[in-house]
Amino acid sequence: MTGLATTDGAPRPSDGGAPGPGEAPWEQYRRELTAYCYRMLGSSADAEDAVQDTMVRAWKGYDRFEGRSALRSWLYRIATNVCLTMLDSRKRRARPMDMGPVGSAHGELKAPLPETTWIEPVPDERVMPTAGDPADVAVSRESVRLAFVAALQHLPPRQRVVLILREVLQWRAAEVAELLDTSVASVNSALQRARATLSDNDLEESPGSVEEMDEAHTELLAKYSDAFQRYDMAALVALLHEDVVMSMPPYPLWLRGADEFVAWMTGTGAECEGSRLVPVAANGQPGFAQYRRRPDGSGYFGWALQVLEITDGRITGLNSFLDVQTLFPMWGLVTELDAQGQPVTAPA
Repeated sequence: MTGLATTDGAPRPSDGGAPGPGEAPWEQYRRELTAYCYRMLGSSADAEDAVQDTMVRAWKGYDRFEGRSALRSWLYRIATNVCLTMLDSRKRRARPMDMGPVGSAHGELKAPLPETTWIEPVPDERVMPTAGDPADVAVSRESVRLAFVAALQHLPPRQRVVLILREVLQWRAAEVAELLDTSVASVNSALQRARATLSDNDLEESPGSVEEMDEAHTELLAKYSDAFQRYDMAALVALLHEDVVMSMPPYPLWLRGADEFVAWMTGTGAECEGSRLVPVAANGQPGFAQYRRRPDGSGYFGWALQVLEITDGRITGLNSFLDVQTLFPMWGLVTELDAQGQPVTAPA
């Protein structure tokens, strides 16, 4: 796997380039630090908080930074300590598929669980490099996928640090050992234990791959958007893998199979008929902001942030995150549309 090099002085694809006039030198690393903290914490909001804390600490401590290590390595040390503190005594975040057995579209819909239970999606623009080697960009996309981030949460925090820095960012064992104030042998042992934990639990041991958005994928998404907005179940099923998985955090329910999907959409989820979809990009994958139609026809209200997982030209995952008051602003989305589907902005 090609990673994001850490050799001092080399340009890096996730850097924002040289700082602009009047910009602090660490600001160029904000995007890649956000991606790192997101992988560690599984929450886009928590990752933003962690990076902001990192920047404040860097600002306060910069006069004591003596250049014995690269600025980037120093910032990663600060961010790591912030994340480890945030993770102390916290329960791990998860996806509904990690919380219990597959459910039924005809079963009881259990009460929603607190926001802190769930892996959150993250906007691509906050974590993805804007330029660089295509292989490095691909690694960045792959390593923020929902499935991989959820797998990371099964690891103890320090093992999580080691796996991310070694397997995703391709740091050398000696660099990780220096960051954690430990030995190379300890780092290698932690990496072995992390891999074993993921393997024993049938979880992803590496970022895997995300299919490139080519013309066929663009056509698939256009067909999905059209079929969903027309509420054409036959057309939707034609786009789904037979074992498609559907989830709706904060509800713990998850479903598997096209038949269950149709049963849900025509049963409990029938009020989604007439929805409008707006394209978004999340976790290196395509998605949509879903707006439900108001019963009186006066407009639409934000209902879900959908993140789609696609394999071999079929949709294999439909993840609908319902905490739109928190999530929509991260994508710059309004929470209301008028009757014509145009954004309704709050008065100044």
